[in-house]
Amino acid sequence: MSQETLDIIRGLAQAAANSFDGALDDKGERIELGLKREEGHPVLDSRTMDGFKVKFMGNQLCVIYQSDIKLKDVHSKKFENEIESTLGSITSHLKKQYKKITGKSVTLTADGDADIMVQSTSKVRVFVNAYKKYNIGGLSTLSDSEKPTREKLDSKFKSFLDSGGWGKKPENKDQRAPKN
Repeated sequence: MSQETLDIIRGLAQAAANSFDGALDDKGERIELGLKREEGHPVLDSRTMDGFKVKFMGNQLCVIYQSDIKLKDVHSKKFENEIESTLGSITSHLKKQYKKITGKSVTLTADGDADIMVQSTSKVRVFVNAYKKYNIGGLSTLSDSEKPTREKLDSKFKSFLDSGGWGKKPENKDQRAPKN
């Protein structure tokens, strides 16, 4: 792995780490990500619990968003668009923080639609998990972690079998059931 690749990954990881709930910028103001937890007063109002995390998969960044919302919001026609919009605002924030940390810009291009899973927690509330993959610009030197490596496994397995596999059975081994 090159130093440039490592710097990109570290910069994105630091941008995500600086985005915790209640984080303040250089001026002492709260960082706005576009999440539902930022709406209302932090102490007096009932706040929605939501958040995000990132993980790196080869040359891709996977943004994972989780939220606790009401069931009626899931049945809205705008539900999927709202989740996509939230993931987009998270990605936009990561790009801005990355530029602020490193002084360089990074390109994150979406690789497909968001995968959304809704789980019931009660008759009123549900738990939403959504993730979306983004290709990171400048990381073409890394191999994609999801590409199959079947040829390498097949050749190693064939050589294992040719060398005797698990070994040969001993000649004095008796396969019959013991007598009682």
